[in-house]
Amino acid sequence: MSRRHFLAATALLAACPLAVSAQTQAQPQGKVTVAGWSKPISEITNLLVEPDKGFFKAQGVELAYLPGAGGGDAIRNLLSGQADVAFTDPASFFLALDKGEKLVAIYDIYPRNVFNVVSLKSANITKPADLKGKKIGVYSLSSGTRQNLLVMLHQAGLKESDVTIVVTGLLNFAPLLQGQVDATAATDTGLAVGQRKGIGEVNVMQVSDYLNVSSDLFVVRESVYTDKKELLKAFLKGYRNSAAWMIAQPDEAATLAMKYAIDGTNRDINLEVIKLRNASAMSSGGASALGSFDLDALQKGADAFHALGLVTRQIKVSDVVDTSLLPAR
Repeated sequence: MSRRHFLAATALLAACPLAVSAQTQAQPQGKVTVAGWSKPISEITNLLVEPDKGFFKAQGVELAYLPGAGGGDAIRNLLSGQADVAFTDPASFFLALDKGEKLVAIYDIYPRNVFNVVSLKSANITKPADLKGKKIGVYSLSSGTRQNLLVMLHQAGLKESDVTIVVTGLLNFAPLLQGQVDATAATDTGLAVGQRKGIGEVNVMQVSDYLNVSSDLFVVRESVYTDKKELLKAFLKGYRNSAAWMIAQPDEAATLAMKYAIDGTNRDINLEVIKLRNASAMSSGGASALGSFDLDALQKGADAFHALGLVTRQIKVSDVVDTSLLPAR
């Protein structure tokens, strides 16, 4: 992280009303349940530390987190009414829109594409075309790993039917090491953990080299957007403050991850994961622009998924993104 981004995050953090007096004086807004794409893992430490830090409580928001197994899970939990906000990937968002669901994206969590495809050096997989006929692991069939894998296959003129997709679970490189798959679709943090655990020499193909679309967004139903604007504004302010804290205080976050994250037992790994996720949270505008959308990049993503055949109609992202709830810089 650059010094400019660090200073911006520190300045933003300094403005966060985190004192107990501020928390107790906050106007009660209500409860917000976030449907996640994952279990409570270290890369979302800023959400998990709410009992200690009170970022959302300071805005009058009671936060709850509902785990999932992929962005598709997050959308399903949102649509079923179990959650108010989905923490999901753009592809899952576009797929739901394509089915006629009335959804709105309100915050760009990670403006950078963090997905990749990893293989052992011995497999000699160095370009997307080399994936033809191979077995490839994904976190789940409803995860961004699968959707972004399809983007990479598309670059080589390949379809999903040209490969065999195997569900391997989150952050699981064991099937790759054991030869059950030839390559695995993962993320930057997943790769970092795998390397720490000794997966050895690997080839890594970055999806961002082909499509640098956002990795995750906060998405809500239109009805919730219309009826609960003030609550959502308070939630987004709490989230932005939590993200700014994790950017400014990665060491503290790494320590607290040991308390709250199911994969947080190793503090050094926590810190590496948190630093990677901090970097992906910042657009070219740095920490002061947390949550801002790059509509042109997101439109390219929607167009790519249409070209892939993942969605059947053209999606105009400016019609399904609303920035009016974003906290003032």
